[in-house]
Amino acid sequence: MAVRPRFILASASPRRQALLAQAGIVPDAIVAPDINETPRKAELPRAYALRLARDKARAIAGTEVTDGALILAADTVVACGRRILPKADSDGDVERCLRLLSGRQHSVLTAIALARSASDIKLRIVTTKVAFKQLGKDEIASYLQSSEGIGKAGGYAIQGWAECFVRRINGSYSNVVGLPLLETLSLLQAAGYR
Repeated sequence: MAVRPRFILASASPRRQALLAQAGIVPDAIVAPDINETPRKAELPRAYALRLARDKARAIAGTEVTDGALILAADTVVACGRRILPKADSDGDVERCLRLLSGRQHSVLTAIALARSASDIKLRIVTTKVAFKQLGKDEIASYLQSSEGIGKAGGYAIQGWAECFVRRINGSYSNVVGLPLLETLSLLQAAGYR
């Protein structure tokens, strides 16, 4: 029987860890990459997500910690049309995002990078369409009080109170949480991780 390769999660996201655990996967190590996540001028959401996932995987693959391990990195982007919404750092960011998303459909894109080395990286991207209901001032104010949107792409967490805002979702729910499980497991299995 083949020995399972070591598996490193290149993310400190508790949501990604929880999703992997839900699929019965516990990383051998968790190493958060330190990269510049600023979008480039005129960079589109899809290209941005793919670039960040690749850069995160490369940053970890280039360290002595890896030693032939499989490295999984991901980046989730919330986009309204061609506009990349920020990872909310403040109540103001959350409020601006919710006002923009109110009554509209938006896209959640997660790029996944699985690396064996800095030069051997497999990429996938998954897009889910999410439609929000029209949000009232009181709903936005209540959500701000929860602080749930801080640190989240697009200023909301679908696995929390914000699920009450969702009229419709078309695609992978786990993608919106932060890691599309079907595609992630497919990449891992193809790389020999059982």
